[in-house]
Order: sequence, then structure tokens, then C-alpha cells
Amino acid sequence: MKWESLLELVAGEAVFSSAILLAGDQSVSQVRLQLSRWTKAGRLLQLRRGIYALAPTWRKVEPHPFLVANRLQRGSYVSLQAALAWHGMIPEHVPVVTSVGPSRPETIRNPLGVFQFNHLAEGLRFGYLREEVASRQFAFVASPEKALLDLVHLTPGADSGDYLRELRLQNPSAIRMTVLNELAQRSGKPKLIRAVGIVGPVLAAEKGEPL
Repeated sequence: MKWESLLELVAGEAVFSSAILLAGDQSVSQVRLQLSRWTKAGRLLQLRRGIYALAPTWRKVEPHPFLVANRLQRGSYVSLQAALAWHGMIPEHVPVVTSVGPSRPETIRNPLGVFQFNHLAEGLRFGYLREEVASRQFAFVASPEKALLDLVHLTPGADSGDYLRELRLQNPSAIRMTVLNELAQRSGKPKLIRAVGIVGPVLAAEKGEPL
């Protein structure tokens, strides 16, 4: 495959898989060799094995970090601090894109950022939606309620008022307490059910409401 042919094929893609280049009479070894050459030449960015993006010089679409995260680990969705920040729930900038998914925990560093994945059991992988995170770029992102519950579930001692206050939750109207309670009940996890009873007063304090 020539470089011009690749550009035509992936021009509108923020991120692409090497699998799309294997149509026709292209052999796996030939494709891998050509991709390796283009990567070494600085034309492509290898994000992980089999996943690539065009280098900035040739890029027409700027990859959104959330879309990249979804592509790096199949079956994952953005959650925890990254999703809370995206929903305007915490004040801090989050330099790492945090996700949960079916695979083992791992941290991937590539030219597009740092991506952290936490394992979440199949029975707890719900409460997320396909969101348009940039123009014509879609990614699976936890709702604010589920992002908070995922964080509590994966953090030791997070079902306490001290921990939840340390998060400095803002934009409290974004959390729907009925949804939070429904998701916690669906999880069947006593820790999450306990946390819901604590979140209410913490959010009320953020709103300045009398407890």
C-alpha cells in the first residue's frame, strides 16, 4: 500500500486499526512492515499494537482522548475522575484519562496521552452512554452518578464523609439522587449503598442547604 492510499482510506478517522488495511491481497507481514516504516518515519503514531493515528502533519481530525481510550481497550468506558471532570463535578484538571473495563488493570502511555484502565466486574459495567465528545467523535462515558459510584467502588475507604468531601464535588445539581440510588441498588454492593446515604448531605453542603 502506498502512503497516498492510506491517507485516502483513513483521512476522516481520528484513530484506526491496522485490520482495515488487510483487505484484498495485502499480507499481514507486509502491512506490519509498512506500518512500522511509517511509524519510524514519523508519519504515524502507534497508540498500542494494532492501533494508530496519523501524525499531526497529515491529520485532519484531532483525536479526542475519550475516543482514544475506548479504542485502546475494547469494552471499556471512561469513568472515575476523568468522567467526573468532564461532567463538571470536580474542580481539578485530570491529566490521565481514567476508564473501567473487562480487562486487567493497565496504564498506557503513548503520544496522545496517558490512559489508565481499571478492571470492573461484568455485573457492574452499566450506567454509561455513547456521548459525542467532539464533532463526529463518539465515546462511551459514565454518567456522573456512575462515575462517582465507580470511584467509590475502586477506592478503599471511599464510603466515608471525609473522602467524599475531599473530592470537593461541585455542580451538585448534575447528580440525580434517585438515579444514584437506583444504580447503587442495582450493583448490590453494600459499600455503594452506604455511600449514597453520605453523598446526599455532602452535596447539600456544597449547595449551601441546611442539613
